[in-house]
Amino acid sequence: MNIVDSSGWLEYFADGPNASFFSRPLAKTSDLVVPSITIYEVFKVVLRQRGESEALQAVALMQQGSVVDLTAEIAILAAKVSIECRLPMADSIILATSRVHGATIWTLDSNFEKIEGVQYVTKRDT
Repeated sequence: MNIVDSSGWLEYFADGPNASFFSRPLAKTSDLVVPSITIYEVFKVVLRQRGESEALQAVALMQQGSVVDLTAEIAILAAKVSIECRLPMADSIILATSRVHGATIWTLDSNFEKIEGVQYVTKRDT
């Protein structure tokens, strides 16, 4: 199972220099877990930058994976990992979701760099 965090989705949609890093986990939608918080984050950025039509298209692609809502179980685990790993709320929800679902996180976010179960790549400039 794989989770592509918001930074990865945005990089992929923008065809940025690290887009190919995210191609592998995104290619197999049957193994793709999509925390609902990533839908929020991606929709917001794409809406602001490109408008509602493109934001809705991005979300439609994200929903090809298995969307996971924030449950009480995930929220409690997220609070614990937030303190343990010193992560912001959204990142802790993504990490908790990955742990509940046994998923690897794919990211450009340096907050995840040293966390087990994460495939991290340093963001390259264009």
